[in-house]
Amino acid sequence: MALLTNVRPSSSSSTRRWRHDVFLSFRGEDTRFGFTSHLYQALCDKGFNTFIDDKLHRGEEITKALLETIESSMISIVVFSENYASSTWCLDELVKIVECRKNNGQLVLPVFYKVDPSEVRKQDKDKGFGAALAKHEENFKNNMDKVQSWRTTLNEVGCLSGWHYDNVGLESKFIQGIIEKISSTKLKRTQLFVAEYPVGVKPRAKAIELLLNESNDVQMVGIHGLGGIGKTTIAKAVYNRNVDRFEATCFLEDVRENSRTFKGMIGLQEKLFSEILWDKHLKVDSISKRMNVIMETITNIRFLLILDDVDRQSQIEDLLGTYDWFPSGSKVIITTRDEYLLATLGNLCTTYKVKELDKHEALQLFEKHAFPGNKPDKDYSKLANQVIHYAKGLPLALEIIGSDLCGRTEAQWKHAIDKYEKIPNKDIQEMHEVSYDGLE
Repeated sequence: MALLTNVRPSSSSSTRRWRHDVFLSFRGEDTRFGFTSHLYQALCDKGFNTFIDDKLHRGEEITKALLETIESSMISIVVFSENYASSTWCLDELVKIVECRKNNGQLVLPVFYKVDPSEVRKQDKDKGFGAALAKHEENFKNNMDKVQSWRTTLNEVGCLSGWHYDNVGLESKFIQGIIEKISSTKLKRTQLFVAEYPVGVKPRAKAIELLLNESNDVQMVGIHGLGGIGKTTIAKAVYNRNVDRFEATCFLEDVRENSRTFKGMIGLQEKLFSEILWDKHLKVDSISKRMNVIMETITNIRFLLILDDVDRQSQIEDLLGTYDWFPSGSKVIITTRDEYLLATLGNLCTTYKVKELDKHEALQLFEKHAFPGNKPDKDYSKLANQVIHYAKGLPLALEIIGSDLCGRTEAQWKHAIDKYEKIPNKDIQEMHEVSYDGLE
């Protein structure tokens, strides 16, 4: 049994929510009462909402309800067995699955059960899959396009990463490997925490999404702005709104801090490798060699990658390499304070400058932190406006000051605001120290 490697590209997709975690595609006569039933039970035992079609189909057309079920599934596991290609039902099902992979971001995982993956890809006439397709050509002489679409689809899925069970080893252990992958995938599609009060985040996230169109192009967007203006928060919101569009996603947070040491950069590369290729170990010591392994291995997984808080070009090179290896449809987002750093990426990178909160947004965010769960006190309105004027629309400043003033008296507010106004140029670190030290 072996884990196989991707070798072909795919296109982009659109956001959606899933009704099923897993859809199982299989040839009933081959594996219904053996391997597939054991896999289904293992998935259910782990709490995955798994769809299995328990009816036998002989010469029927695939139903609209089943097509909708495939569309609403996060993952499709395709169990290729000896007689899979002899079923037109299975082949039509597979065509729909690949369509959902391209359009909905569905993850497709092939299991080659006692079938060599090359047989699925090459379809030689003297072997099972090729012989079955040759027979279909005889039966569909007036619709050869249909047979060709089956051939193309089989080849495409046959090239995807998956598992090969060649009757060596325990099936139960083999199935456990599949369960671990499904668990990992579902965990990675869990949304990130954005903010307690995400005031002004949604419109800015939408603006960035407009730059990330749904074409099959590789795209890079650089988000830049002052420290504390909400670049990371906005990037997390974009991630959450698009996580289901891609086969793999990775959010590398705080690159600036985590890449200060050799060990830190190694850790970032390992996370990138494991989250996109779901391989836990990148067994290369050199940073440059690791990047080469990443570029050579991740060739067919359309991914969304976010590099958060980048401050040096070398960090981008160590994590992205030469930029020309990204699989078709992949998107990369970089957040940085340095607009000129993004200029080094050339025309490949579109930039977005995060604007400060307007006066209405700033007041709303400040009040949520200063008066959580309560209606703002009118006696504090003049002082609140002083804070808004001072913070100049910087979300982190509003959060720090609002939390610091929460529950304080009017006199304490005045004292604190005097202290804050002595901090020049919105120095966030010093602002933190003032709030942590408390009032004298």
